[in-house]
Amino acid sequence: MKKNTAEIAGLKPDYLGFIFWDKSKRHFSGPMKPIPHTIKKVGVFVNASIETVIARIQDYDLLLVQLHGSESPEYCAELKQKAKQVEIIKVFSIKNDFDFEALKPYESVCDYYLFDTKGKLPGGNGYSFDWGVLKDYPSAKPYFLSGGIGLDEVDSLKEFMTRSEAKYCHAIDVNSKFEIEPGLKNVEKVKEFKKALSIK
Repeated sequence: MKKNTAEIAGLKPDYLGFIFWDKSKRHFSGPMKPIPHTIKKVGVFVNASIETVIARIQDYDLLLVQLHGSESPEYCAELKQKAKQVEIIKVFSIKNDFDFEALKPYESVCDYYLFDTKGKLPGGNGYSFDWGVLKDYPSAKPYFLSGGIGLDEVDSLKEFMTRSEAKYCHAIDVNSKFEIEPGLKNVEKVKEFKKALSIK
Protein backbone atom coordinates (compact mmCIF):
# COMPACT_ATOMS: atom_id res chain seq x y z
CA MET A 1 0.00 0.00 0.00
CA LYS A 2 1.49 3.34 -0.98
CA LYS A 3 0.13 5.10 -4.01
CA ASN A 4 -3.40 5.76 -2.73
CA THR A 5 -3.07 5.08 0.97
CA ALA A 6 -5.20 8.07 1.95
CA GLU A 7 -8.13 6.95 -0.23
CA ILE A 8 -8.08 3.44 1.19
CA ALA A 9 -7.74 4.80 4.74
CA GLY A 10 -10.89 6.81 4.00
CA LEU A 11 -12.79 3.52 3.76
CA LYS A 12 -11.95 2.90 7.44
CA PRO A 13 -10.40 -0.56 7.31
CA ASP A 14 -9.43 -2.09 10.65
CA TYR A 15 -5.87 -2.66 9.42
CA LEU A 16 -3.63 -1.18 6.76
CA GLY A 17 -0.55 -3.09 5.65
CA PHE A 18 2.80 -1.72 4.50
CA ILE A 19 5.32 -4.09 2.94
CA PHE A 20 8.92 -3.62 4.04
CA TRP A 21 10.38 -6.49 2.00
CA ASP A 22 12.61 -4.91 -0.61
CA LYS A 23 12.07 -7.71 -3.14
CA SER A 24 8.34 -7.00 -3.31
CA LYS A 25 6.82 -4.93 -6.10
CA ARG A 26 4.76 -3.34 -3.32
CA HIS A 27 7.78 -2.37 -1.21
CA PHE A 28 7.06 0.69 0.92
CA SER A 29 9.62 3.37 1.72
CA GLY A 30 9.74 7.06 2.33
CA PRO A 31 7.29 9.25 4.27
CA MET A 32 3.87 7.97 5.29
CA LYS A 33 0.83 10.21 5.10
CA PRO A 34 -1.11 10.62 8.38
CA ILE A 35 -3.51 7.77 9.06
CA PRO A 36 -6.33 7.89 11.65
CA HIS A 37 -5.43 6.14 14.91
CA THR A 38 -8.53 3.98 14.53
CA ILE A 39 -6.72 2.16 11.70
CA LYS A 40 -3.95 -0.16 12.88
CA LYS A 41 -0.80 0.03 10.79
CA VAL A 42 0.77 -3.34 10.02
CA GLY A 43 4.34 -3.77 8.84
CA VAL A 44 4.94 -6.81 6.64
CA PHE A 45 8.41 -8.39 6.84
CA VAL A 46 10.14 -11.41 5.31
CA ASN A 47 13.11 -12.77 7.30
CA ALA A 48 14.22 -9.27 8.31
CA SER A 49 16.60 -8.75 11.20
CA ILE A 50 14.95 -7.88 14.49
CA GLU A 51 16.85 -4.59 14.45
CA THR A 52 15.30 -3.74 11.07
CA VAL A 53 11.79 -4.59 12.27
CA ILE A 54 12.18 -2.48 15.41
CA ALA A 55 13.51 0.43 13.36
CA ARG A 56 10.47 0.34 11.06
CA ILE A 57 8.15 0.07 14.09
CA GLN A 58 9.69 3.25 15.45
CA ASP A 59 9.81 5.03 12.08
CA TYR A 60 6.15 4.44 11.27
CA ASP A 61 4.46 3.85 14.65
CA LEU A 62 3.46 0.34 13.64
CA LEU A 63 1.03 -1.47 15.93
CA LEU A 64 1.44 -4.92 14.38
CA VAL A 65 4.08 -6.81 12.45
CA GLN A 66 3.24 -9.54 9.97
CA LEU A 67 6.03 -12.10 9.63
CA HIS A 68 5.85 -13.70 6.21
CA GLY A 69 9.12 -15.64 6.14
CA SER A 70 10.63 -18.55 8.04
CA GLU A 71 10.88 -16.65 11.32
CA SER A 72 11.37 -19.07 14.22
CA PRO A 73 9.46 -19.15 17.53
CA GLU A 74 12.67 -17.89 19.15
CA TYR A 75 12.73 -14.93 16.75
CA CYS A 76 9.11 -14.10 17.62
CA ALA A 77 9.83 -14.38 21.36
CA GLU A 78 12.79 -12.00 21.09
CA LEU A 79 10.79 -9.53 19.01
CA LYS A 80 7.91 -9.64 21.49
CA GLN A 81 10.34 -8.98 24.33
CA LYS A 82 11.94 -6.01 22.56
CA ALA A 83 8.73 -4.50 21.15
CA LYS A 84 6.16 -5.22 23.83
CA GLN A 85 3.64 -2.72 22.48
CA VAL A 86 3.41 -4.45 19.09
CA GLU A 87 1.29 -7.47 18.23
CA ILE A 88 2.75 -10.24 16.09
CA ILE A 89 1.00 -11.97 13.18
CA LYS A 90 2.80 -15.12 12.02
CA VAL A 91 2.00 -16.23 8.49
CA PHE A 92 1.63 -19.86 7.43
CA SER A 93 1.22 -20.87 3.79
CA ILE A 94 -1.24 -23.58 2.77
CA LYS A 95 -1.58 -25.47 -0.49
CA ASN A 96 -3.78 -28.56 -0.39
CA ASP A 97 -3.26 -29.51 3.23
CA PHE A 98 -1.46 -28.28 6.33
CA ASP A 99 0.13 -29.86 9.40
CA PHE A 100 -1.27 -27.80 12.26
CA GLU A 101 1.41 -29.19 14.57
CA ALA A 102 3.54 -26.41 13.08
CA LEU A 103 1.52 -23.87 15.09
CA LYS A 104 2.31 -25.25 18.55
CA PRO A 105 5.74 -23.64 19.02
CA TYR A 106 4.22 -20.24 18.15
CA GLU A 107 1.22 -20.36 20.48
CA SER A 108 2.87 -18.35 23.27
CA VAL A 109 4.89 -15.93 21.13
CA CYS A 110 2.36 -14.68 18.52
CA ASP A 111 -0.92 -12.83 18.85
CA TYR A 112 -2.47 -13.90 15.55
CA TYR A 113 -1.90 -16.34 12.72
CA LEU A 114 -2.46 -15.56 9.06
CA PHE A 115 -3.22 -18.34 6.60
CA ASP A 116 -2.19 -17.59 3.03
CA THR A 117 -1.84 -19.56 -0.20
CA LYS A 118 1.50 -21.22 -0.80
CA GLY A 119 3.03 -19.82 -4.00
CA LYS A 120 6.24 -18.68 -5.63
CA LEU A 121 6.34 -15.52 -3.53
CA PRO A 122 5.58 -14.95 0.16
CA GLY A 123 2.15 -13.41 -0.39
CA GLY A 124 0.42 -11.51 -3.18
CA ASN A 125 0.12 -14.52 -5.47
CA GLY A 126 -3.57 -13.98 -6.22
CA TYR A 127 -4.76 -17.53 -5.54
CA SER A 128 -7.00 -18.98 -2.84
CA PHE A 129 -6.35 -22.16 -0.91
CA ASP A 130 -9.00 -24.67 0.12
CA TRP A 131 -10.48 -23.11 3.26
CA GLY A 132 -11.87 -26.53 4.16
CA VAL A 133 -8.39 -27.32 5.49
CA LEU A 134 -9.21 -25.05 8.44
CA LYS A 135 -11.83 -27.46 9.72
CA ASP A 136 -8.94 -29.07 11.61
CA TYR A 137 -7.76 -25.77 13.15
CA PRO A 138 -6.78 -26.80 16.69
CA SER A 139 -6.15 -23.39 18.28
CA ALA A 140 -8.24 -20.69 19.92
CA LYS A 141 -5.89 -18.01 18.61
CA PRO A 142 -7.59 -15.54 16.23
CA TYR A 143 -6.44 -15.73 12.62
CA PHE A 144 -6.49 -13.68 9.44
CA LEU A 145 -7.81 -15.38 6.29
CA SER A 146 -5.80 -14.43 3.22
CA GLY A 147 -4.86 -15.63 -0.25
CA GLY A 148 -6.38 -14.34 -3.48
CA ILE A 149 -9.60 -13.03 -1.94
CA GLY A 150 -11.62 -10.73 -4.18
CA LEU A 151 -15.16 -9.92 -5.26
CA ASP A 152 -15.60 -13.38 -6.79
CA GLU A 153 -15.06 -14.92 -3.36
CA VAL A 154 -17.84 -13.01 -1.55
CA ASP A 155 -20.38 -15.86 -1.66
CA SER A 156 -17.76 -18.38 -0.61
CA LEU A 157 -16.70 -16.12 2.26
CA LYS A 158 -20.27 -15.75 3.48
CA GLU A 159 -20.67 -19.52 3.43
CA PHE A 160 -17.31 -20.03 5.15
CA MET A 161 -18.28 -17.67 7.96
CA THR A 162 -21.21 -19.95 8.84
CA ARG A 163 -18.86 -22.90 9.47
CA SER A 164 -17.41 -23.89 12.83
CA GLU A 165 -13.85 -23.41 11.55
CA ALA A 166 -14.58 -19.71 11.08
CA LYS A 167 -15.13 -19.25 14.82
CA TYR A 168 -11.66 -17.78 15.27
CA CYS A 169 -11.46 -15.95 11.94
CA HIS A 170 -10.55 -12.47 13.11
CA ALA A 171 -10.13 -10.60 9.81
CA ILE A 172 -10.13 -10.96 6.02
CA ASP A 173 -6.88 -9.90 4.38
CA VAL A 174 -7.18 -8.62 0.81
CA ASN A 175 -4.54 -7.38 -1.58
CA SER A 176 -3.74 -8.44 -5.16
CA LYS A 177 -7.34 -8.95 -6.35
CA PHE A 178 -8.01 -5.26 -5.67
CA GLU A 179 -4.92 -3.85 -7.35
CA ILE A 180 -4.78 -1.73 -10.49
CA GLU A 181 -1.01 -2.16 -10.30
CA PRO A 182 1.32 -3.14 -7.43
CA GLY A 183 0.65 -0.82 -4.52
CA LEU A 184 -2.32 0.94 -6.16
CA LYS A 185 -5.74 -0.25 -5.01
CA ASN A 186 -9.02 0.05 -6.86
CA VAL A 187 -10.99 2.02 -4.29
CA GLU A 188 -14.38 1.35 -5.90
CA LYS A 189 -13.76 -2.40 -5.85
CA VAL A 190 -12.81 -2.26 -2.17
CA LYS A 191 -16.01 -0.29 -1.47
CA GLU A 192 -18.04 -2.89 -3.34
CA PHE A 193 -16.36 -5.70 -1.40
CA LYS A 194 -17.13 -4.09 1.95
CA LYS A 195 -20.74 -3.50 0.95
CA ALA A 196 -21.15 -7.07 -0.35
CA LEU A 197 -19.93 -8.45 2.98
CA SER A 198 -22.04 -5.90 4.87
CA ILE A 199 -18.95 -4.45 6.56
CA LYS A 200 -19.67 -0.98 7.91
